[in-house]
Order: sequence, then structure tokens, then C-alpha cells
Amino acid sequence: MLSIETFFTFFLASVLLAIAPGPDNVFVLTQSALHGKVSGLVVVFGLCTGLLVHTGAVAFGVAVIFQASAIAFTLLKGIGAAYLLYLAWQIIHAAPEKIRMHGNQQRSLETLYRRGIIMNVTNPKVSIFFLAFLPQFADPERGSISLQMAALGGIFIMATILVFGAVALIGGALGDWLNRSIRAQRIMNRVAGTVFVGLALKLVTAER
Repeated sequence: MLSIETFFTFFLASVLLAIAPGPDNVFVLTQSALHGKVSGLVVVFGLCTGLLVHTGAVAFGVAVIFQASAIAFTLLKGIGAAYLLYLAWQIIHAAPEKIRMHGNQQRSLETLYRRGIIMNVTNPKVSIFFLAFLPQFADPERGSISLQMAALGGIFIMATILVFGAVALIGGALGDWLNRSIRAQRIMNRVAGTVFVGLALKLVTAER
């Protein structure tokens, strides 16, 4: 399996990559600001569940399909962009009093969890990134490459939880401040909706 040196080197690299601004941590930040810290953490776990899918895809070679097939890549990123535009429309048209969760909180958390999964799984660049990044830390002399890929994916997820968890807490604190007035809530809705539109455009114009 992985050496101690490889573990710490890969973990540090993963933390630095998670800190770098990107669609996922922006997504966590905006969702935390809109729905609170707990909801932001739920989104983080949804995103990390999506990372499990990408890890499995790389470990078993499925990600090669998205690297080799322009049609598969285009289809998946189109689905992801459409979903982000749908979220943008929902948020921009939401009434201020609906920003915070009411009624069936469990259902709301489940929705946010699924939202995180879809956001991550429908980004084919994650699988291609894993396909390019993870093998650099694998050593054929240390056993099964598939198992090493799975282990590296787990380390990356652990680093992501730590970094994105901190982002969720920061976003939640920001949301608490913004939600003191209806006007601030409307502004936050429009900002978040604009961010989602930007993420959709970035995703749909992404190249392999």
C-alpha cells in the first residue's frame, strides 16, 4: 500500500488543491451563506459522496471513457450546466423568508445532500483530474494499483472535508450576518444566483 511519505505528500497536495478557488468551494460557500452552517456541511458531504463516484471510476478505469469520448464529456457537462442554471433560477426567484429552512428540515437537508452529489458527479473534469493526478502517487511495486487509487481517493476526500468544512463554517457566519434583513437576503439570493450562472457557463465551456 502507500508509504508514509506518499501519504503526507499527497495529503498536503490535496489540501492545497482544495483551498484553491474553484466551483465546488464556491458552491459550498454560497449554500452555507443561504442555508446555514449545518446545511453547508451537508453539501460538503454530498460533494464528497460524488468524489467517491469519481474515485471508483478512476480505480476501475471508467474515467478513461470521458477522456477519450468527446460526446460523453459534452453530454455530462451539459447536464451539470443545466442543473446549475436550474438552481440559479430557483434561488433568484426565492422569497427572502424561504432562505432559511422551514417545515420539514430533514427533507431540506436531503435535498442539499443530493444537490452536492449532482454538482460533483456531473463535472467530468473531476474524473479526468483524478485520472491525471492520482496515478502520480501510485507505485506498482507496492501492490494493487486499483487499491492504491481507492486509498488516494480516500485521502483526497479527507482533505476536502477539512477544507470545505472550514469554508462551510465561514459561509454560515456570513449568512447569519446577511440574513439580518430582508434586503440583505434578496441581495444574497441574486449574488448566489449569479454565481451559479457563472459556474454553469464555466462548466459548459470547459475543455478536456
